[in-house]
Amino acid sequence: MAETAAAIDGELEKLIPSEAGPLANLMASLRYSAIGGGKRLRPFLTLQTSRLFSVPKSQALCIATAIELVHCYSLVHDDLPAMDNDDLRRGKPTNHKVFGDGLAILAGDGLLTLAFATLNGADSGISSRLRSQLTLELANAAGINGMVGGQAIDLQAPYQTMGPSDIRHLQELKTGALICFAVDAGAILGSATRDERDALKGYASSLGSAFQIVDDLLDMEGNSNEVGKKLRKDTAAGKATLVSSLGIDEARREAQKMTMQAQRYLECFGGRAELLREVTQFLFVRNH
Repeated sequence: MAETAAAIDGELEKLIPSEAGPLANLMASLRYSAIGGGKRLRPFLTLQTSRLFSVPKSQALCIATAIELVHCYSLVHDDLPAMDNDDLRRGKPTNHKVFGDGLAILAGDGLLTLAFATLNGADSGISSRLRSQLTLELANAAGINGMVGGQAIDLQAPYQTMGPSDIRHLQELKTGALICFAVDAGAILGSATRDERDALKGYASSLGSAFQIVDDLLDMEGNSNEVGKKLRKDTAAGKATLVSSLGIDEARREAQKMTMQAQRYLECFGGRAELLREVTQFLFVRNH
């Protein structure tokens, strides 16, 4: 994953250069939240899935960068006072704490639109047909029927009674949709068969579920210095999580179950999917 992070940072450095003119503060805000931080999980998944189908690395990196731009935008907006109202992200002050609410909103907008410009760059080497398909799939994953829809449900959660099935649906949209696209993008680029795409979608769905549960467990039990953000805020805000619904022990068992299920979906790919298999275990035992 470190290799992926370095590659993504290299692409982002080119896409978001430093400015000295009237856009200097905006570009600094974009760079602050996009470059030099995070696990880069979603790009890693796209690059590794693409390798299963011998997709040229330049094409996979283009899509992986676009996905990470969408993810970074979502974090900037998610941290805003009107959303989760967070002061820390990745161990440093959140964007709006440094640049103010207005510029943070514009930075998020800029990162999101830059994602689609990146995906559709003429020098990507990806056919126009595939770029169109990937653009539609990314818009769906990030939009009202995906991440944005999940965030809207999450905002309403403190004022509603939500059972485990409701929470799973929320998390499938808010967290799972973009992870699923990150995996499926490599399969789309590689012209995977329907059976291969179905297996990878099952893998991504299970991985996304486990990832979110571990995130919620870390919010309850983690070390803020390791996690890099304020903890136990979900409980204080009355947010709906499987940890609050099922309890810590049962939630951890479900995360382990989803981790093992994700690995089983990869069996049809044999040893070629070893890194995809290994990342599921890493995400289960992580401390940040």
